[in-house]
Amino acid sequence: MLTVGVAMLQGARHEHMHSVLSAAEKLGLQVKIRELRKSSDIEGIDAVILPGGESTAMKIASKSEKLFSSLWKEISEDKFPVLGTCAGAILLSQQELIQTKIVRNAFGRQKESFQSEIRVEIGESNSFQGVFIRAPRFKEGSDFPIAWLKDEVVGVKEGRIMALTFHPELTTDTRFHEWLLTEAIN
Repeated sequence: MLTVGVAMLQGARHEHMHSVLSAAEKLGLQVKIRELRKSSDIEGIDAVILPGGESTAMKIASKSEKLFSSLWKEISEDKFPVLGTCAGAILLSQQELIQTKIVRNAFGRQKESFQSEIRVEIGESNSFQGVFIRAPRFKEGSDFPIAWLKDEVVGVKEGRIMALTFHPELTTDTRFHEWLLTEAIN
C-alpha cells in the first residue's frame, strides 16, 4: 500500500485527495492518504502533494511544526516523488528544488483566473483542461517542459518533481496524480 502525503496548510487539499483516490482506482493500487501538518507526519510517506494556496502564508503556517523545513530536506534527498501545483510549484522553485524559476501571481489577480485547453506530454492524450487561479508563471520557460499554454511552459518535470502552474485537481482528469502514484511504485 502506498502512503501519499498532502500538505494540509491551504489550497484544494481535499480535491487532491479525491484525485489521488480516483487515480489509484484507475491504476488498481491501494493508497492511504496522510494529512501532513507537522514534520513527524512525513515519516514513511511514498509521495507528496504540495497544493496551491498563498505561498507566503503557507510558509508562515508551517514554521511552528517544521513541516516545510523537513519536507525540503526529504525532497532534496530524492526520498519520494512530488507534485506541486500553483503555490506548491512556487515553493519548490523558491527552495531551489527545481531549476525552473517562477514568478507569483504573474497571470493576474483572482478576477483574471481562467480555464484553457493546454498541451501536455503525459498520459494518452495531449490535451488537458488547465485551471489557472492567480497563477504563477515560469520566468524563462524551462529545460524540462511537460505542459504548454500556447507556446508558454506551464508545467515542468525535473527528475521526480513535477511543478504545475495550474490546478489538475480541479478537473476529473487524474493523469498527473496517476504519474505521482506510478513514480512512487517505481
